[in-house]
Amino acid sequence: MTIALWCVLAAALLPFPFALAAKWSRRFDNAAPREYLEQAAGWRKRAHWAQLNSFEAFPPFAAAVLIAHVVAGPSAAADLLALAFVALRIAYGLCYIANRATLRSLVWLGAIACVIGLFVVAARAS
Repeated sequence: MTIALWCVLAAALLPFPFALAAKWSRRFDNAAPREYLEQAAGWRKRAHWAQLNSFEAFPPFAAAVLIAHVVAGPSAAADLLALAFVALRIAYGLCYIANRATLRSLVWLGAIACVIGLFVVAARAS
């Protein structure tokens, strides 16, 4: 299995540390987790938002990796782009939690550029 394909697994699991951070409180009620998260504030609310955005970012990334793999085969460029995406998405979540909005947006843009780059890898091979 290639590094890019392992990165799909990493990206699929990425929302969960942010969810754990958002819920890490003595006041967290596992019987009503959504209600707790709706009332959360500060860094916990932002951790929840990072979780949601991580779920949203996953489908285009997974599709891009799979398309690049099917069309271009194993590729060092795809591996690099996939690793960069995962690293940028970790940085994105940390920027979100730290309330660094401008930096977060720049990191988000870099991660989207990686997704586009994966499609370019596939396009060049076809």
